[in-house]
Amino acid sequence: MKPLIGISCSIKCLEKSANFTLLPQQFHYLGEAYTNAVERAGGIPVILPSFEEPELMKEAAARLDGVIISGGADIDPALYGERIISGVGPIDFRRDQAEAALANYLLDETDLPVLGICRGMQLINAVRGGKDIQDLKSEGFAEHRLTMYQRDIPSHDVDLVPGSRIEKIMGSSRVRTNSFHHQAVRSAAPGWTVTGYAADDRCIEAMELPGERFVLCVQWHPEGLVKNDEEQAIFRALVSAAKERLA
Repeated sequence: MKPLIGISCSIKCLEKSANFTLLPQQFHYLGEAYTNAVERAGGIPVILPSFEEPELMKEAAARLDGVIISGGADIDPALYGERIISGVGPIDFRRDQAEAALANYLLDETDLPVLGICRGMQLINAVRGGKDIQDLKSEGFAEHRLTMYQRDIPSHDVDLVPGSRIEKIMGSSRVRTNSFHHQAVRSAAPGWTVTGYAADDRCIEAMELPGERFVLCVQWHPEGLVKNDEEQAIFRALVSAAKERLA
């Protein structure tokens, strides 16, 4: 039996449509690269909406075998105790609250394998007691929002800590990844270990929970690097951990 892998998603108000009869309304949406990556890795992707009642995230997750907290818009700095600064994008309070409930439930009450990607890494870090950076360039870091590259083209190097879970998965202590963020983890939440840094400015790029359980976060978008086997290995490792729970 293939494991069910839940993937959180974004919310957007669509104001214009080719169908002129469609009035503006909210949509849940997720890039198909996420579902494709899970499917290729041997799992069944299930999109998790941001429920109006955050507690429903727990009930939904209880039916799953693994969870990905995906990328997307900036999170509210209030989640890590800071006042918002200019340059931070529009805040999606509903998604923040739903994913906060999801992350805390997963880590406190289950043994499900968890993968955080980009925003997902920052969200998990914030709700678990870590601190994030609201805008990298304003604090002297290099540009990390490299949108001049397509999503399937690596654009910068990341150094992985030898012996870490992510280094073992990817098979190298230096990997070349894509990069589409302007926020990042400042300091890892208690109990977490930083296991990846940008090669040029040492921006935190990966962190994980020590131990046997699969709980891993990366700042880049491995789902976008479809041609790269070492990136797809991240999803294979997640699905493998989910399958072990089914055995």
